Amino acid sequence: MTSKCLLAMLLWCVLLQLKPTVEAQKLELKYHNGTLLKGKFPVNILWYGDFTEIQRSIIVDFVDSFLFSGYTQLPSVSSWWQTTEKYKGGSTTVFVGKQIMEPYSHGKHINQIQLYGLASRFKDVQAINLVLTAKDVTVDGFCSSRCGTHNSIDGKIPYVWVGNSETQCPGQCAWPFHKPIYGPQSPPLVAPNGDVGVDGMIINIATLLAGTVTNPFNGGYYQGPPTMPLEAVSACVGIFGSGAYPGYPGKVLVDPATGASYNAHGNHKRKFLLPAMWDPQSFQCKTLV
Repeated sequence: MTSKCLLAMLLWCVLLQLKPTVEAQKLELKYHNGTLLKGKFPVNILWYGDFTEIQRSIIVDFVDSFLFSGYTQLPSVSSWWQTTEKYKGGSTTVFVGKQIMEPYSHGKHINQIQLYGLASRFKDVQAINLVLTAKDVTVDGFCSSRCGTHNSIDGKIPYVWVGNSETQCPGQCAWPFHKPIYGPQSPPLVAPNGDVGVDGMIINIATLLAGTVTNPFNGGYYQGPPTMPLEAVSACVGIFGSGAYPGYPGKVLVDPATGASYNAHGNHKRKFLLPAMWDPQSFQCKTLV
């Protein structure tokens, strides 16, 4: 399985040259009769490289926000995740599982074999393993063709990898918190947690976790070739709020105290910006605001 986001990214670069469309177009992701992840899945996190305590807490709070909490203000991360319940088979519950701190055991460049090995460090049978690489770590294909990917260990245990693009390619992997590398150069949005790299990682983690549960082994929901599929969120690339068009993320909420843009509340009063997700009932990309 190759990069999950390359085709979506390339399409978005082309669309940036186009004018906004007035009407939302219907979109269909075909179900390919394969396995979906339904039930309870801990998300095990391997931190590769130097992440600050604050950076780790932002991401841990985000993953734990997928669980419904009656104390969380709407719109929320958990209400965003509930769209996955509309895919066949019922609900999927994800939450933070085990964590491993991995201080540059392979140096500051990771190839695909090493990435697979890092994802295999956890021995849980029913879990999603999440490998996160720090801003000074390069990974084969990072920035040139992808911001992260999801795959599986022996076709059985799904894993996700996402890199911190802050110093390498923020215009590609942390938009709209940085000016895009192509298209209209509108002012970037203010990152809700004050960290362009990590807030960009949140967008990509959300994208790939949604793709993982709805298309874990290339037999779920997607459009296009199985080696380069458009999935639940990557099919809705660049859309964060209503009225979005190429180069404009859409209407989102703004924190009056910080000027930060967001569309979802999470644990510990955190705010996040989450991309639209394809809704299999309306056949459209669904936004929170």
